[in-house]
Amino acid sequence: MDKNKHIKIFEKQAKGYEKLQQKDPTARFRKKLIPDAKGKVLEVAVGTGLNFPHYVGISELNGIDFSKEMLKAARNTSDQFPFPIYLEEADVETVEYEENTFDTIVSTLSFCSYESPVELLNRFQKWCKPNGRILMMEHGICKSSALGWVQKKIDPIAYKMIGCHQDRDITRFVNESNLQLEKVERKLNGFLYYIWARP
Repeated sequence: MDKNKHIKIFEKQAKGYEKLQQKDPTARFRKKLIPDAKGKVLEVAVGTGLNFPHYVGISELNGIDFSKEMLKAARNTSDQFPFPIYLEEADVETVEYEENTFDTIVSTLSFCSYESPVELLNRFQKWCKPNGRILMMEHGICKSSALGWVQKKIDPIAYKMIGCHQDRDITRFVNESNLQLEKVERKLNGFLYYIWARP
C-alpha cells in the first residue's frame, strides 16, 4: 500500500482512538506489560498515548508516530504525567536513531501494519542499549486453525480498509530477527501476543 494512503487511514481513526483515552477497553492488557519499561523509553506508533497512564518510574518517554492527528491527541494529555514526554512525527521504518540510545523500546498493536517487520525489529536491536529490553503487545494469527483460516481470508480486505494485517505470526518475526526472545505469552486464543525480548 502507498505510504501516504496508509497514513491517511490512521489519520481518520485518530478521533476514535482519542475517545479511548477516557475509557480504554485494552487498558487491562496494557497494564500487564507497560510497567516493565525502565529508564529512557522509545514508544513506536505511540498513537494517542493510551499507554501513558501505565508507565511507572521511567526517566523519559520518546513517542513516535506518522500520524499528525494521533500525535495531536497525545499532546493534549502529555503534560498530565510525572515524566517528560517528547513526541515526534516520523515513520519508524525510516527514522534514524543512534545505536544504544534507549533502555526500553515499546510497541503495542502496531506490527500489523509495517511493511518490513523483521527489519524493524533489527532496528530496535541497534537502538536499544545492550542491557535494555524490547516490550511488545501485538495481535496476530490465532492458535485455533479455524480462526486462523478466517483471519487469512479477511486479511486483504482488513489491510485495505483499516491498514491492518490480521494473520501475522509475531513470535516468528522476533525469532527471525536479531533479538533474543526472553518470554512470550499469548491470550485470547493466541490472538494477543505479549513479548519480552533483549537486544
